[in-house]
Amino acid sequence: MKSKVSSLKLPIPDDWLDGVDEVEIHRERDAIVIIPLRAEDPIHALGSQPVQLGLPDASVNHDAYL
Repeated sequence: MKSKVSSLKLPIPDDWLDGVDEVEIHRERDAIVIIPLRAEDPIHALGSQPVQLGLPDASVNHDAYL
């Protein structure tokens, strides 16, 4: 695909970015790289901040403490 470049405008087909809300754009030597950024899925953060209950077996017996 070829396209004319104007000030801050370069057409990119919509179907190339289906489901993408945000992109990272940078230059690598003679190439312009566009990387789709996916929204952070909150499920990936589970367990990153474990519950602090002061109990030595809270992670093993968490169901009993609920």
